[in-house]
Amino acid sequence: MKNSAISERKNQSISRGVGMTTQIYADRAENSEIWDVEGRRYIDFSSGIAVVNTGHRHPKVIEAVKAQLDRFTHTCHQVVPYESYVRLAERLNAMLPGKFDKKTIFVTTGAEAVENAVKIARNATGRPAVIAFSGGFHGRTFMGMALTGKVVPYKVGFGAMPADVFHAPFPVALHGVSVADSLAALDRLFKADVDPARVAAIIVEPVQGEGGFYEAPRDFMTALRKICDQHGMLLIADEVQTGFARTGKMFAMDHHEVAADITTMAKSLAGGFPLAAVTGRAEIMDAPNPGGLGGTYGGSPIGVAAAHAVLDVIDEEKLCDRANALGARLKQRLQSIRDDVPEIVDIRGPGFMNAVEFNDVKKGLPSAEIANAVRLKALDKGLILLTCGVYGNVIRFLAPITVQDNVMNEALDILESSIREVCAA
Repeated sequence: MKNSAISERKNQSISRGVGMTTQIYADRAENSEIWDVEGRRYIDFSSGIAVVNTGHRHPKVIEAVKAQLDRFTHTCHQVVPYESYVRLAERLNAMLPGKFDKKTIFVTTGAEAVENAVKIARNATGRPAVIAFSGGFHGRTFMGMALTGKVVPYKVGFGAMPADVFHAPFPVALHGVSVADSLAALDRLFKADVDPARVAAIIVEPVQGEGGFYEAPRDFMTALRKICDQHGMLLIADEVQTGFARTGKMFAMDHHEVAADITTMAKSLAGGFPLAAVTGRAEIMDAPNPGGLGGTYGGSPIGVAAAHAVLDVIDEEKLCDRANALGARLKQRLQSIRDDVPEIVDIRGPGFMNAVEFNDVKKGLPSAEIANAVRLKALDKGLILLTCGVYGNVIRFLAPITVQDNVMNEALDILESSIREVCAA
């Protein structure tokens, strides 16, 4: 079986709207490695976009899923509930930042978690408006698209977005937007476009994912908390990509001195099985009437079983500490070549949620061409990378936190040689 032959079939059978980063078709995977249908091995520095933080097919996750398969696969929790759902909610309630009582619901995708967070915030406050930030990504459903602060490719051609969604600039010093600029823009928004008394919530990624792996400054997050408290708004932390040890702490909000009222989670929660969660202040989460929240597949017993195993693995294998160590190794290697590669304008990211940003030296402008060329060169050498950013000039690193040391070293060698070859050319 050939990748090219499957790709031709894909072109004939799957909507072109489903974009694909590579044209390699997976046959099997283990921890940080993937083998395609032609038998070629790749090192996976994407983790299915931050989904398998605990690696492909972690033995404890697979064991938990197999055990659940032998008991039951689906009852719909809203019809015949199960204890594992309750226990997972208890675990998340206990570990999320914030010294207040919490409650949780489970759904299936990150976008669905965001949709429900907005529903809950509107219900609890009786207000309609939501504020998000430029560069933010919150999903591909209509509310998710409306909140997302990037037009291409997420909003193009899909018509009118839901009303009462407003955007402010996210603080990115590298691109000339300070915390003061962002806060001033919020103040202008309240004066010109929306009465703060109509705003239900402000939603923010503690580290922007698709937007370029820009970390929210601590004073910015503190200011958002103050603004929300002042005006009776709720603060929603979108931790879909940042959660579960990726940033060197269990959640990215653990890096801040303030807590969100509502947190959305998905991706690496269940180690590759579809599961998402919304956790928040108990009184806020209880605002909707019974039946107002839920979904047929929400809190799938398979995903819940996997999630329990994922949380155990993070604790037992000390993956927060490992994320910090791996991220330091990656950033150190990139820093070591920076003097030789002036195209590198920034190396950043907490824990093992890291990125490198490229500019065209002659033009002094962000270069998506360089980032993509590095991605393709690395892919040719057997390393899977992802690009991101409003300008498309950022390579983000999302390898499993369980990546083996020898595989990590191999990946760093491929990354360095790819960057050097592309920038030298």
